[in-house]
Order: sequence, then C-alpha cells, then structure tokens
Amino acid sequence: MENTITQEVYDRKSKSYKMLLYFGMISIIMIFAGLTSAFVVSKQRPDWLKEMIIPETFIYSTIVLLISSVTFYLAKKAIKSDNRSLTTTYLLVTLVLGLTFVYLQFKGFDLLFNQGLVPFGSSSKVTVSFLYAFVFVHVAHLFGGMISLIYVIYNHYKQKYNSSQCLGIELSGLYWHFMDFIWVYLFLFFYFFK
Repeated sequence: MENTITQEVYDRKSKSYKMLLYFGMISIIMIFAGLTSAFVVSKQRPDWLKEMIIPETFIYSTIVLLISSVTFYLAKKAIKSDNRSLTTTYLLVTLVLGLTFVYLQFKGFDLLFNQGLVPFGSSSKVTVSFLYAFVFVHVAHLFGGMISLIYVIYNHYKQKYNSSQCLGIELSGLYWHFMDFIWVYLFLFFYFFK
C-alpha cells in the first residue's frame, strides 16, 4: 500500500515538473522566434552581409552537441537498467561535450573577430550582430542545462536515482535535447537563410 502511494506522489510530481519545464521551453521558443523574425525583417538593411562564411567550428560544435544528446539519452537508458557506473560515465561525457560545445562557440567568435566581423561599432554588420545574439542567447540557456546536469551528477553520486526514481535525469535530459534542437534549428536557419 505504501509503495502505491509513493508511486502516485512520484507520478504527480513528475507531471507537475514536466508541465513547468514545457512552459519554460515554450517561452524559450518565443525568444528565438522573435530573434529569427527580426533577422528576416533586417535582411532588407543596407549593411546586410550576403556572403558571410560561418566558421567551421560552428559545424564542429553542432556535431559535438548532437553527440552529447546521444550520451544523455544513453545515461537515462543506463539508469533505467540500474547500471550506475555506466550512467555516471555517460553523464560526465555529456558534461564534457557541453563544455566543448561552448569552447567551440567562443572559438568561432574568435575567428569572426579576427576577420573583422564584430557585433558592434562603426565597422559592424547587422548579420554578424544577429549571429552573436543567436549564439549568446543559446549559450546562456545551455548554461542552465549545464547547471541542471551538474546537479543531476551530484544527485546521482548521492544515489538518489534508480530505475524507478529518475525524474531529475529525465527532466534535465529533456531540456538538454530541447537545447540541441534549438541550436540545430538556429544553425540551419543562419546557414541557409541568406
């Protein structure tokens, strides 16, 4: 009887937290929808760069982020099998890949800066400013995902997760996959919409 009550409480808690996360994700979608709409409208400006070449590091960072989504999925699958050591490995690999993504993003900015493509000032172009805005807003939200991931790793270390109680991993993974989706959308949008 007590087990049934505990499972009911867990299920209600899970639904509530997921609903809050969905609302947060909808607000993030609205932010990026606003940015991409402004991007489309600004295309008519005289300082628009039609031939800007996006550094390859942004392609590499996209690949790294997609791989991190796979490792997060594998971490969730491992905890569902009560394989704690494999879960730890996948969670740590996901964190390293997330940090690598951020490093590659800033490396891409460094390359743009060295080409004289700056987001503000007299020599700036609106196209470059949008690229910086897209990336900085995404990285800011991804830091939220990293904080969540570090919290999940800490809780996993404290043995708070198992095959039947893994809500933290599920929520953090859902947000992580969502941020991957947002980045792939932004990357493809910026890469192909010229």
